[in-house]
Amino acid sequence: MKVRITKKLSDAVMDVPIHTEFIKLQDFLKLCSAVESGGMAKVMIQNGEVRVNGEACLMRGKKLRPGDTVSFLSNTWRVTEDAL
Repeated sequence: MKVRITKKLSDAVMDVPIHTEFIKLQDFLKLCSAVESGGMAKVMIQNGEVRVNGEACLMRGKKLRPGDTVSFLSNTWRVTEDAL
């Protein structure tokens, strides 16, 4: 399997707005372009490479809500509410 590693974009936390009450972790990784596919997200999560709120998360169906942070490959994203 090919794995694409991206360079760290910045030290800042990037806000990612969602339109729903929650989003599953694997879907969030695809939304913020951290991974190219759900299969890649599954492997990275199961290998313990993804951190949610500072702790390794092995559940790809983990529900993320506004305020949660996700760290992966030296990048950090914050789930935010979409301001209509």
